[in-house]
Amino acid sequence: MPPALAERLHDLSGRRLLHLGCGTGEATVELAALGALVTGADTDADALETARTLDPELPWLLGDAEHLPAALQRGRSDLVLASGRSLAGASDLDAWAAGIGTALRSGGELILHVPHPILVCLDEVMRWRGDYFAEGAGFRTGQIVTALVGAGLVLRVLQELPEFPPLRPQASRAPGQLLVAAAKP
Repeated sequence: MPPALAERLHDLSGRRLLHLGCGTGEATVELAALGALVTGADTDADALETARTLDPELPWLLGDAEHLPAALQRGRSDLVLASGRSLAGASDLDAWAAGIGTALRSGGELILHVPHPILVCLDEVMRWRGDYFAEGAGFRTGQIVTALVGAGLVLRVLQELPEFPPLRPQASRAPGQLLVAAAKP
């Protein structure tokens, strides 16, 4: 788990946590080991089958923030952790953010930890190779934050961090991670 994310995850004991974009479940199982009552959700059925082998006792759901099962739309989650898989799979950013809002209880928190959107424009040695504003280039930081605020969440933290682990020679020269924390009033 990246240090920036681990720092945001305070005492998880007994907290209801929804892990969106859980993939093969390694981080989800780690969160459960920290005491969270965690549910993993992903749109990749094969990844979820792998996750079930890691911990068959945890609830693993096929789905995403835009199409949550009714049981998860009742505002019972203390924390929603959304990964890059969750954001990358979003077809409608406003619906994605609204889905997160319906999952959170009043006072609950979203932590979004994703590769920074700028990375699609940089090559392996951090040279500019794309258009950040081009259609189809992915969601930009401002669009993500605007959708979350539009869903009624209150922005608490926005951090642009170096790549973790640093995979590129000049990883400290441009943001590699985006961490957003927002709360439901």
